[in-house]
Amino acid sequence: MADDFLTRDTIKALYLNCSLKSSSDQSNTEALMKESMAILGDQGIETELVRIADKKIDAVMDPKHEDEWTGEIYPMVRDANILIIGSPIWLGEMSSLTTKVIERLYAHSAETNDKGQYAYYGQVGAAMVTGNEDGGKHVCRNILYSLQHVGFTIPPQSDVYWVGEAGPGPSYIAAGGNDFTTNMCQTMSWNVIHFARMLKENGGIPAKGNMSE
Repeated sequence: MADDFLTRDTIKALYLNCSLKSSSDQSNTEALMKESMAILGDQGIETELVRIADKKIDAVMDPKHEDEWTGEIYPMVRDANILIIGSPIWLGEMSSLTTKVIERLYAHSAETNDKGQYAYYGQVGAAMVTGNEDGGKHVCRNILYSLQHVGFTIPPQSDVYWVGEAGPGPSYIAAGGNDFTTNMCQTMSWNVIHFARMLKENGGIPAKGNMSE
């Protein structure tokens, strides 16, 4: 299964919304992510979004641990050409669910693909963040560093964030976003498309020099 996304015709993008809210509540992070999904959808990319708060995901580092991550979400991750992680900002940091998702991704990072590379080679990663306080770049940096460290390819300008005024104030949905974030979203969305297509058309990343052993 590791290299299926390099041979099929359709490019798939998986959006993981790590809001602390379940689907019964409105999510500003998800509203921003759907702006990107619309761009990818218009270009024929198959998109899917998962609200992590709806799932039972345990805090473990065992890749064989049985829960909804192993049984449902991780197979979706491995089947995606593009993985986009979305997080709110709390106290200037990414959400606890974002940390949990990154830890679970890391738990599988020793797995390899058919070339003997680490499993996430050939997949593209990006980050989307919303909040009403400082921390947009900080949270994006943490997500993107983590993704590239386990093997995802990170295109240029692959972070999108919206940060409102410090303290209580309108959220992303209430404020209607802004031109800066809209432009970031467009750039990121097109860059993940370009990189996913380049990797697919070239059979992934050449294995010379980057084998796991």
